[in-house]
Amino acid sequence: MMRRGHVACLVLLAGLASGWLLPAWGADKSPNEASPAPETTAESTGGKSEKPQRLSRDEDYELFSVLVDTLDQVERNYVKDISRRELVEAAIQGVLSKLDPYSNYISPGDLTKFRTSVESQFGGIGIQIRTDDQGLQVVTPLVGTPAYRAGLQAGDRILEINGQSTSGLSTEKAVEQLKGEVGSEVTLKVQPVDKSEPRVVKVAREVVHIETVLGDTRKNDDHWDFFLDREKKIGYIRVTSFSRDTAGDIRDALSELKNQGLQGLILDLRFNPGGLLTSAIEVSDLFIPSGRIVSTEGRNSEPRVWEAHAPGTFEGFPMAVLVNRYSASASEIVAACLQDHQRAIVVGERTWGKGSVQNVIEMEGGKSALKLTTAGYKRPNGKNIHRFPDATEKDEWGVSPNDGYEAKLSNGELRELVEVRHDRDIVKAKRANLIAAAIAGGGDTPPRESDDARAATGDKTETPAAPPEAKPEEPTDAKPAATKPAEPPPAEATKPAGDSPAGDAAAEVPAGNSNSFVDRQLKMAVDYIAGEIAKAK
Repeated sequence: MMRRGHVACLVLLAGLASGWLLPAWGADKSPNEASPAPETTAESTGGKSEKPQRLSRDEDYELFSVLVDTLDQVERNYVKDISRRELVEAAIQGVLSKLDPYSNYISPGDLTKFRTSVESQFGGIGIQIRTDDQGLQVVTPLVGTPAYRAGLQAGDRILEINGQSTSGLSTEKAVEQLKGEVGSEVTLKVQPVDKSEPRVVKVAREVVHIETVLGDTRKNDDHWDFFLDREKKIGYIRVTSFSRDTAGDIRDALSELKNQGLQGLILDLRFNPGGLLTSAIEVSDLFIPSGRIVSTEGRNSEPRVWEAHAPGTFEGFPMAVLVNRYSASASEIVAACLQDHQRAIVVGERTWGKGSVQNVIEMEGGKSALKLTTAGYKRPNGKNIHRFPDATEKDEWGVSPNDGYEAKLSNGELRELVEVRHDRDIVKAKRANLIAAAIAGGGDTPPRESDDARAATGDKTETPAAPPEAKPEEPTDAKPAATKPAEPPPAEATKPAGDSPAGDAAAEVPAGNSNSFVDRQLKMAVDYIAGEIAKAK
C-alpha cells in the first residue's frame, strides 16, 4: 500500500507536470499590461518549436513513482533529518535547473523580499544601511522619506532599534526591524556622524518609493539635477531599473528639462538589469511617435507586437543611450528600439544579451511562486537579442553601439565609475532646519515638507542591495549573473578601449570627486550631443 506521503507528493508533482498552474500575477490586466498568456515553459528563441511527445498515464506514474520513492527513502533513512518541504523544494529546483538561468522557484521565505524588490515600494523609514566593524551605519537617507525628515545623515551610527542594541546585528536583521506596517513607529538611538551626543529619534513608517530615475548631481535641496550641462542644455537621466513608476518619473524629468530649454539628452542605462516589460514599452513610447517597439513569441503563445503612439512623445532633440555589458533585458529593449528607429545612437559596449520573458506564477495559493521563461522578444528590426549558451562574439545578440561609438571600460574603470556614481547617490548633508527641528522636537519627526519636496526618493532602500527582479505583472527579467554589482566583478575582463572618436565639441567630463577619472563613455555621448546641437544652429 502506498503511504500517505507518497500520495501527497505524487499529486503535487503530477499537478505541476500536467500544467495545473495557478493564474499569473497581473492576469487581470489589460492586454498591454497583462503577463504573457501561457503559463508553461517556452524556449526563449522567440520562435515556435515542436510540442514534446506526451508520455502515457502509466509512464507518467512510473516516472513520478521513482521521484516519490526517492523522497521517501531520503526522508526516512538519510543520516540527518531533513524536512519534506526542503526535499520537495530541492526537487523543484532540480527541474528548473534543466531550463534556463532565469527560471527559478521563489520559496515562501523569499517571497516577501521578492515582492518588495519588484513592487519598488514598502513600509519603512527610507534609509540605506550597512554593517561594518563598528556596527550599523547609515549609508544615505532617501530624499523626502521619514528618515530624511528626521535628520538622519550619511555616516550616522544606529546604536539601538526599539531599545535593542544593534551590536552584532546583521544588515538583513536590521532591515527586518526597520521595515513594518505603514503608520507604525520605530525608535532609533543614533550616534551622529559628528560624534556629538547620541540622540533618540522616533520615526513613523511610510510607504517608501524606490527611486529608479536619477540625475547627474543633486541640487541644494537634495533632489536630482537632470542637466549635465546647463549652458548647452544637455540633459542626463540615469535609469537603474524598470519598475512600475519608471516611465512616469522619466516623463516628469523630461517635462522639467523641456521647460528649461532642453537641447539634447543622454539616457544612461549602464548596469541596468531590466525590470518590467510594460515599463520598457512605456519608456520607449516616450521617445518615438510610431512604429514597433518590441515583439514577443513563445512556444505556446501567439506572437504579440507593441506599437508606439504619437501623443505624449518627446521629440525635437538628439539623444544618446549609454549601455555596458551589464545592461540587460528591459534596458536592451529600450536601447534597441531607439537605435532601430534612429531616435538615438547607442554608446558604450555590447549589452548582456537577455531576450527572454519570465512569467511569475503563484503557487500554494500565493505562498510561493514560480518564475518561468515563457517567451522571447525581438527588437523592432526583427533581430535577436538573447545570448544563448553556445553564442559567440560573431553571433547576433545583445545591443551593440553604433559604428564609431564603442568604448569598452576596463574593470578598473568600471569600479571607479560605480564608486563615482554611488558617491553622487549619497545625500551627504542635511539642511540645518531639518536637523534642528528633529532635535528640538525631542526626537519626534519634524513637520513634513511640501508634497513636491517629498516626491523624490533615493534608489537605495533598507533592503540589501540587489538588482530589482521582474515584477509579478509582466516580468521580463531575472537578474543576469553579474548585474549592477557593488564592484564590477573581474569576470568578462575586457581590454581598455582606445581613444574616443576625434572631436572637440566638449571638454573632458570629470565624474565625482576623482580628478583623474574620466567617464570615457559619457564623454563620447556628450561630444555627439554637442555636435548635433551645433549642427542644428
